[in-house]
Amino acid sequence: MLSTNHFDYIIIGNGLAGLQLALELSKDSFFDDKQIALIDTSKKDINDKTWCFWEKGSGKWDHIIYKSWKGSNFYSSKKSLSLNLEPYTYKMIRSLDFYNHAKTILSKKNNFNFINEHVLSVEERDTVFIKTDSKSYHANHVFDSRINDSFFNKNNNYTIINQHFKGWIIETEKDTFNTDSFTMMDYRLKDGNQTTFTYVLPFTSKKTLVEFTYFTKHTVEDNIYDSFLNHYISDILKIDTYHILEVETGNIPMTNFPFSKDSSKGITKIGTAGGWVKGSTGYSFKHTEKKVSKIVENLKKNRMPSKGFTNKKYQIYDAVFLKVLADENKKGEWIFEQFYSKNDIKTMFRFLDEESSFYEEVKIMKSLFSWSFIKAFFKTLFF
Repeated sequence: MLSTNHFDYIIIGNGLAGLQLALELSKDSFFDDKQIALIDTSKKDINDKTWCFWEKGSGKWDHIIYKSWKGSNFYSSKKSLSLNLEPYTYKMIRSLDFYNHAKTILSKKNNFNFINEHVLSVEERDTVFIKTDSKSYHANHVFDSRINDSFFNKNNNYTIINQHFKGWIIETEKDTFNTDSFTMMDYRLKDGNQTTFTYVLPFTSKKTLVEFTYFTKHTVEDNIYDSFLNHYISDILKIDTYHILEVETGNIPMTNFPFSKDSSKGITKIGTAGGWVKGSTGYSFKHTEKKVSKIVENLKKNRMPSKGFTNKKYQIYDAVFLKVLADENKKGEWIFEQFYSKNDIKTMFRFLDEESSFYEEVKIMKSLFSWSFIKAFFKTLFF
């Protein structure tokens, strides 16, 4: 039973952003005297998604890595590429393993409190007031992972591409898959002229995730994914007999929407709601790690938690890419074929991690140089 309804910090949402932030706060003795609450309707006791990311060498999450790969494949309708990822490793974490890890750590800290309730409203006054379906709380600062309604306003002029997908974890009766490498993108099966591809993560010689993905403005009915998954497994992977063990679906917004404007003195938007998802790729795990580290640094220096979050240069790069996909969605295959075939792994990953040099950025831009990007660049800057 909680003895108070006031907290120094309240985190709304126990997803990737909320739990990474809580873990980062829990590691620093500076926050040992701070009362912190995490509010979510879910107890996070099921595996509802997977996260993948690349990094050099060993990392802080290696103890919960489900599978990793040193090699990757890329297929377009015209060519195939085999990519050696070294010095990087591509790593996958199952969400349930992450949730259990976070809850185990945080449950041992007396100043962290889990509250299973639904947040109805958040109001900023001298402190921030939170009303749930059961009770009211207030905090000196709130970290909120809920997306504001303004994002869904159809009259805004921002570019929004939905990265929507459905994946099956399948198991075969005999050894079928090469676990040394995964398929980043396979464009040999597409839904018309849209940017659609298949993503394949082999876990064992008999078990793999096969995921059909769209980068489009509009979503599709569930049976459409099923049709393409069936087609890919039978015609591309040449598998006749298999069992579906798990199903994964999702929709990740890829956008240049200025989420940062929704943060204020007492409320910091986090996760997707804070713009922490990379606009041009949909990747979020390592970007979240950087953001929560910056929040902790800012709090200790008594600064706005979101200070230093945005990098205008990379926001422009993402916006141009998204504009091309929005205006000419069929260009997706060509864009990624150029990206993977004309740049080395180090350059690509540093660019996507927003750690690239000017020389590397020029190289990337040169590989994608086309009239489509020129038009998108000027539309992004002046419209």
